[in-house]
Amino acid sequence: MRRYPEEVTAEAQPDAVTVVLADAQPVVRRGLHALLSPSAEVAVTGEAASAREALALATATRPDVLVLDVELPGFQAGVTIQEINRVSPSTAVLVFTAVEDEHAILAAMWAGARGYVLKSCPGDGIVRTIRGLATGEVILGPRVADKLIGQLSREPRNQQLFPELTAREREVLELIASGMRNVAIAAKLNLSPKTVSNHISIIFSKLNVSDRYEAIEVARRARLGRPGPPGHSPVVPGGSVLLAGRRGVVTPGAAAYAGARSVRG
Repeated sequence: MRRYPEEVTAEAQPDAVTVVLADAQPVVRRGLHALLSPSAEVAVTGEAASAREALALATATRPDVLVLDVELPGFQAGVTIQEINRVSPSTAVLVFTAVEDEHAILAAMWAGARGYVLKSCPGDGIVRTIRGLATGEVILGPRVADKLIGQLSREPRNQQLFPELTAREREVLELIASGMRNVAIAAKLNLSPKTVSNHISIIFSKLNVSDRYEAIEVARRARLGRPGPPGHSPVVPGGSVLLAGRRGVVTPGAAAYAGARSVRG
């Protein structure tokens, strides 16, 4: 982990966007640093080579933007990004990666990432993306946006709505949302009550909820645990698709999110 002293960024403007770079590859960090450093509007304040280091730097420096790769050692979308948001709510997380898998994109955005851009993005694109995130925008590269829109336009499945959960955990969550207690869930799934209790504790952690009632709220907003009309999908007025209770709604559109712009990537 490298945290830069003040003299490294002394020439940056007082209101410069502060950035932490988190990537397992030193050459990628050096390249991004070299790309961003000439701009007086951006100040790189540290580098991290693992998810743990990224979280430590976010806690210590509270940067405006944290750029990270989902292939960081120790990275877990449902944990790492949420933890960064918890310790530094003002930090916008930008996923900068070569991974364009639909589930990875959805998991990162659901967890609270403000942007997802591929490493094929041109240099001016990443600079504009960082500036945009610092002003509150949500930005996706076009290929990423296309994949996310395609994912959201399909008939939603429990796995797509809660990618952090295993199949068994989603099953338990749906039964919780339907109003069943632990003993009844255990009997239905042929599990011990203690095993069900363990599953529930993991579900709470992954969904970042503190109790059963919050878990039920999140699940029911995704239309789990209670029947809907035939052909129903979790869509709210205006065409917005509900991903999760705490993260608001996502509206499919030309730039994937309402009010967002995209960069080439």
